[in-house]
Amino acid sequence: MGNTVSAAEYAAKQILHSPQNKEENDTAKRKHDHSMHTTNQEIPPGCPYHQDKQHSDKSNSEEINPYNMMPRENQNRAPGQPFPLSTERQISNIPKAVVKDGEMPFWVYPSQQMFWNAMLRKGWNWKEDNLKPEDMDNIIKIHNANNEQAWLEVLKWEALHANQCMTPKLKSFGGKAKDYSPRARIRWWLGYELPFDRHDWIVDRCGKEVRYVIDYYDGGKLDDKFQFALLDVRPAMDSFENILDRIKVAWWRWKYSNEES
Repeated sequence: MGNTVSAAEYAAKQILHSPQNKEENDTAKRKHDHSMHTTNQEIPPGCPYHQDKQHSDKSNSEEINPYNMMPRENQNRAPGQPFPLSTERQISNIPKAVVKDGEMPFWVYPSQQMFWNAMLRKGWNWKEDNLKPEDMDNIIKIHNANNEQAWLEVLKWEALHANQCMTPKLKSFGGKAKDYSPRARIRWWLGYELPFDRHDWIVDRCGKEVRYVIDYYDGGKLDDKFQFALLDVRPAMDSFENILDRIKVAWWRWKYSNEES
């Protein structure tokens, strides 16, 4: 899958700047001239969260896939790349709504090489992070785990309409990291943190398109399943049916939480 890399890149920051790697990273950085690189030490500039206009214009000049909002896949080794990366791609458990001739019926995750090239295209400078081959392997696992987790949450909502459609499929998706959802903004006004990323997924419910909003929050340390993000997944409030679903689920949560207490 293409434009769903922000959560993995956010987790990559934790991997690359973890306490056990801090001494190595500091040593490597002292060997470089910092005047040649960005001074932003937060989310890597490779993340769409920090995508600037220059890189946006560059991406817009390329052929964009309307289903994942990404340019044509690139499996070529990048100039100056310090080590080879795997070009193997994992097949997801997320079915595709639009399947062209010769394509898999499921979405396919990017390879390590594709992910590396995607981050470079967004402006990431690998020399600042003392990156190792095993780090890229972990980043891909985080990326894939986040998407699988998001799809499982979507299926919970789609179960409300199982009598209409037993085989929902993902049609398209895109990142909107800086376009905070109304729910995220309200939570922020109440004192909670903002999500570090947002995705909008379009699900094909047997011919009917349903938009889902996914907010990604920092959940702390990675677990043994390479999950660290807390996902807030819900249908967008852009139709009466979606609003009814959210009211219904909110009522059930309130009712059963009171019964347990």
